[in-house]
Amino acid sequence: MSHAWSRTMRRHAMLRVSSGVRYFSTSLSSLPRSVEKFVSSAVELCRPAGVTVVTGQPEETADILARLQKDGMVKKLPKYENCWLARTDPKDVARVESKTVIVTKNKRDTIPMPAGGAKSQLGNWMSETDFEKAKSERFPGCMSGRNMYVIPFSMGPLGSPISKFGVQVTDSPYVVASMGIMTRMGSQVLERLGDGEFVRCLHSVGRPLPLKAPLVNAWPCNPEKTLIAHQPASRQIVSFGSGYGGNSLLGKKCFALRIASCIAKDEGWLAEHMLILGITSPQGVKRYVAAAFPSACGKTNLAMMRPTLPGWKVECVGDDIAWMKFDSQGRLRAINPENGFFGVAPGTSMKTNPNAMATIQRNTIFTNVGETSDGGVWWEGIDQPPAPGVKLTNWLGQAWQPGDPQPCAHPNSRFCAPAAQCPIMDPHWESPEGVPIDAIIFGGRRPEGVPLVYESFSWRHGVFVGSAMRSESTAAAEHKGKVIMHDPFAMRPFFGYNFGRYLAHWLSMEQRPAPTKLPKIFHVNWFRRDPQTGGFLWPGFGENSRVLEWIFRRCEREGNEERGDGVHSAVGWLPAEGALPVAGLPGPVDMGALFHLPKAFWERETQEVRRYLTEQVGEDLPGAIEGELRGLEDRVKEMRD
Repeated sequence: MSHAWSRTMRRHAMLRVSSGVRYFSTSLSSLPRSVEKFVSSAVELCRPAGVTVVTGQPEETADILARLQKDGMVKKLPKYENCWLARTDPKDVARVESKTVIVTKNKRDTIPMPAGGAKSQLGNWMSETDFEKAKSERFPGCMSGRNMYVIPFSMGPLGSPISKFGVQVTDSPYVVASMGIMTRMGSQVLERLGDGEFVRCLHSVGRPLPLKAPLVNAWPCNPEKTLIAHQPASRQIVSFGSGYGGNSLLGKKCFALRIASCIAKDEGWLAEHMLILGITSPQGVKRYVAAAFPSACGKTNLAMMRPTLPGWKVECVGDDIAWMKFDSQGRLRAINPENGFFGVAPGTSMKTNPNAMATIQRNTIFTNVGETSDGGVWWEGIDQPPAPGVKLTNWLGQAWQPGDPQPCAHPNSRFCAPAAQCPIMDPHWESPEGVPIDAIIFGGRRPEGVPLVYESFSWRHGVFVGSAMRSESTAAAEHKGKVIMHDPFAMRPFFGYNFGRYLAHWLSMEQRPAPTKLPKIFHVNWFRRDPQTGGFLWPGFGENSRVLEWIFRRCEREGNEERGDGVHSAVGWLPAEGALPVAGLPGPVDMGALFHLPKAFWERETQEVRRYLTEQVGEDLPGAIEGELRGLEDRVKEMRD
């Protein structure tokens, strides 16, 4: 790069018109000094053909989408209002955990030291030296011929004391369009940011122009060189080679969980992979619940539930991430740091989630779903057969019909839609102070042994329950098959620092100065199967409101004492017989089977949890968690099968 060109790029980015598509820009020198310094260094490194500082104006968004359509990266879906379909390179379809790393000076700051030389399953560490080498091999000149977009964004409502700012530079207009949905983005963020702190996010698809090889589906990516790196100490994210999902929308998992969990540890709050919902009783009493499930395990369905219980109402605050801080009265308050939904499409239907279906009828970007010949979308589980004469095209752009061996939509295909369009968004979902959390729920896909719902004996026991979470793997990452995986707190792929220290941070909430009102902690399992038929024992979806009703009532008292609606068990407080409202269920439900605790299963479960925590967390396991594990082992020994 010539010095003259470099100085010019630092001073300003030219407003330019090309092929009818206008790039909105502003002088870089008008940016806050810290932002200008970050952008200028990115320009020097990546050498783009031009720079656009994103304003977030509707006209700008329309031009971005027109650019994407012209380049063949998206196509308009005429069946809906302002909806678009993108198909990615088949090698760029999900989070790439194996290429996602945390960069720290000391390895133990990132991951516990596994016992016996085992490979850590709790994150990937990269040394600072190796990171600098990897960055220097990838980024110099990586945006040549492309435009660099500067995206100022806020995670959380503008003006909230819980919110945080970020600035992402990227060469992907698809990322700009998606970040415009998923975050508060643009000039209003710059005005509030000033010279304050922000997370620095550098992203490139890694395909400079002119291309050396043709693109697949007009989708630029470089999967052989993909790297998603986090530097917690300097609050930086560096992503290369992928244009999709959490790999490229850096406000999502990278910032809102990995970096934010480090900020939360330093500042005394919690950044978690949790939905937030409000539930109101027929008497008008309202409580808020946060719930942690692994990706594609029903978070969005629960967050947007339509209750079947008469008189009960559920409202959505968020479907994926919760940032929670204690207020001056000791209540844990939560915000949804996101502004949109990036939901898994397959399985979403009018039966499973009518509110999601209503949300995605306009202003939505669909990625890797099937397409109908009348300009709509289709996926497995949508429960809406195409109209007569309507033909289907699969996510690879090929003709498809029911019975074909490959799915029409990729299992991790997504919809990206504004949260404000959801018909049941809570009236306080953008409240700056957040909503008060009464209960925290953990859960996952467990086909056997784990009851429908139970309550922890205490906060400490609840933290142990979160640490021992296991679930069938999902299509949101590159794992194959339905393997039962450990996924503590549903955060296994998202920890920004050593999991043992993360547990200690959760436990420390109990030592906060008074007054502190800690939420009650529960565990649910909607996915237990009948061993004879293989079918689900519980109908799920809107019927899950019956479980929420029991949780709601359990939050009415201060202690954990037995009081008629709960009975003591080896794993926690179970609903007493008749405590769950079952009248009106769509069919017979074997409640005994749903709550049966097989001794042999729990003996295996405790052995597996001990093996995992000993092997994976080792010396970093807090003594309190070891004590809770021993307590469970002792109670299991006393169980009757």
